[in-house]
Amino acid sequence: MARLLTLAAGCSAFWVLTAIPVRHWTGGEWTLVYSGTAMLLCLLPGLATLAWAGLAFRGAADQQLTMVLGATGVRMFGVLLVALLLYQNVPLFQIEGGFLVWLLVFYLFTLALEMYLLLQGRPNPDSPA
Repeated sequence: MARLLTLAAGCSAFWVLTAIPVRHWTGGEWTLVYSGTAMLLCLLPGLATLAWAGLAFRGAADQQLTMVLGATGVRMFGVLLVALLLYQNVPLFQIEGGFLVWLLVFYLFTLALEMYLLLQGRPNPDSPA
């Protein structure tokens, strides 16, 4: 549970530290909407894969491998599919070119933070049970 809160807090802090200054410097009218949407699009699959990892780390090695491969698919295809649907069907996301840039930034940040938290939460195989 602590890792889920850390991921959510980290993404929120990153959003505040990046979106507000960018909006101020560039005057982008839709910066907060684009960046907030990108953050949520990347955060939700990240939370799901962290929760799944918590369950898989208690199981057998084959469950862990399934989690690693499945989490990659869930994260990548989930984010890309929803982003594509938003970009093609919602005119707001076509006004400026910033949405796809924000999506890339938040995808990479969320992925890095999620991998860090996954590796920190992994049980040590050398420790006695």
